[in-house]
Amino acid sequence: MSKTFKGTIISDKMNKTVVVKVGEFKKHPRYQRFYKVSKKYKAHDEKGEFHTGNKVLIKETRPISKDKHWVVVKKL
Repeated sequence: MSKTFKGTIISDKMNKTVVVKVGEFKKHPRYQRFYKVSKKYKAHDEKGEFHTGNKVLIKETRPISKDKHWVVVKKL
């Protein structure tokens, strides 16, 4: 079973690659407050159909390059 994340594309300048920012809320262990954390993933976009600002679903896959282990599944 592979992992999936929902995120927003923040860059589509590379060839066949998009950068997706995935955010989540975490709860502070001591102060019980929620705070935002985010992480950026490089995802494979074979046809170049996704652009900056799109909300997308990404799925983990085999390594495609040194940094790229994710593929864009669909636009949300």
